Amino acid sequence: MATQAAKPKKVKGAPVAKKVSAKRGRAGPDVASANRDELLELYREMLLIRRFEEKAGQMYGMGLIGGFCHLYVGQEAVVVGMQASIAEGDSVITSYRDHGHMLACGMEAKGVMAELTGRRGGYSRGKGGSMHMFSQEKGFFGGHGIVGAQVPLGTGLAFAHKYKDEAAVCLTYLGDGAVNQGQVYESFNMAALWKLPVIYVIENNKYGMGTSIERASARTDLYHRGQAYGIPGIQVDGMDVLAVREAGRKVVAHARAGKGPQILEMLTYRYRGHSMSDPAKSRAKEEVQKMRQERDPIERLRGALLDNKVTDEASLKEMDRSVKEIVSEAAEFAQNSPEPDVSELFTDIYAEA
Repeated sequence: MATQAAKPKKVKGAPVAKKVSAKRGRAGPDVASANRDELLELYREMLLIRRFEEKAGQMYGMGLIGGFCHLYVGQEAVVVGMQASIAEGDSVITSYRDHGHMLACGMEAKGVMAELTGRRGGYSRGKGGSMHMFSQEKGFFGGHGIVGAQVPLGTGLAFAHKYKDEAAVCLTYLGDGAVNQGQVYESFNMAALWKLPVIYVIENNKYGMGTSIERASARTDLYHRGQAYGIPGIQVDGMDVLAVREAGRKVVAHARAGKGPQILEMLTYRYRGHSMSDPAKSRAKEEVQKMRQERDPIERLRGALLDNKVTDEASLKEMDRSVKEIVSEAAEFAQNSPEPDVSELFTDIYAEA
């Protein structure tokens, strides 16, 4: 867990940011907090994202995916745990490291992979690529390539929910590299002023591109960043899917009850470079290996499932086989899907009013 540089001062009439317990050792998640079916579904969702991203990395290396491609390997527990805390009708928006969010929202692996390869069968008909695809049906309002730009958009989605008198919330994801952007704080102010139903999920993976958080932020704990606006914050072990779900349920209930925004700082870690073009030389290999061995969200849950006899090795291997089959079919679909027709250059430019 990140060390708190100074104890936050209380703001009169405002909740103070706090930390929740986060296991930082080898111990696995507390599986007693969920039933068998829930545990297996959480494990499967994380595994699907991991296998999908591994395949996407392979396809990028083969030249089948062009442009930018930011993988989510290592951070799976954050989006899977948060998705398990919301309901149908809620909305989700994030930045460019977005494939995991799409899959967690229920978007089809085939459509996501086809978009990555720039094919007609993709969610944006092959025109958005890795960073820009959407599914209004699934409540996913996009990955966005401009750092921090999704934060005012997510705040706007929350405003729409409130304006329409919908009992819905918006999960707005951002990274530790985006929290120093000015538009983020303009959004915080507006969300707090109007008590908007938005949860700002800061995925603190310790690096903004190749710059460590220690070199970019005066304080390395980020959950207190909304304190000036009276927005409470919580720091969570983002490598523990059940800890994420527990924290997510609490803040979602708070926002849904009309009590305004909250901030969740997820302490997480990505194993790959910033993007596929990043050789990741800014970090020591030993650091990455240590996180993989001791903190991997999938392996921690897997160990807990086996130790507590929730399932057995054979069943988990079968699940992995099934997930790999889904990913392989998605890759095949993407490669066989035709490229967009040239006429698509002129569609989706203006909205009909």
